[in-house]
Amino acid sequence: MRDPARAYRESIVRGASPVGLIVILYEEIIRSIVRARRALHENNIEQRTLALTHALHVIGHLQAVLNFEKGGKVARHLTLFYTVMQSKILEINIRPTVEALDWLVAEFSKVAEAWQEVDREVCGSSQEVSATVSNRSRGETASAPVARLGR
Repeated sequence: MRDPARAYRESIVRGASPVGLIVILYEEIIRSIVRARRALHENNIEQRTLALTHALHVIGHLQAVLNFEKGGKVARHLTLFYTVMQSKILEINIRPTVEALDWLVAEFSKVAEAWQEVDREVCGSSQEVSATVSNRSRGETASAPVARLGR
């Protein structure tokens, strides 16, 4: 028997737009950081480390699919953001605090909200938009107007 929660998540991914997939990955990063926060509270070093490592892997994937040719300034800003966040996560894994984990959630939430806005605009528009991120696994591209993510 299949796990209903997993089946639901898979159906959301299959039905998501390319930008929607980016939003899903940001939500996964946030969930991982929240799990790390819970593990910190429970003094569970192994679970905290696993959760933060998972967040690092998702960030690495997002960074790996950036398209610098088409994404230009936004792609450069995103790669810098990802590099800084990876560094912060590694630092927090060594010296964890609730405040630092909350800060990470807040930072990823801000960028996730910008991507959500882009997704709403793109899904509501029939115009083609230049690509910022390549979804290599599906051979599609996702767009992100510079005005939204270049803030």
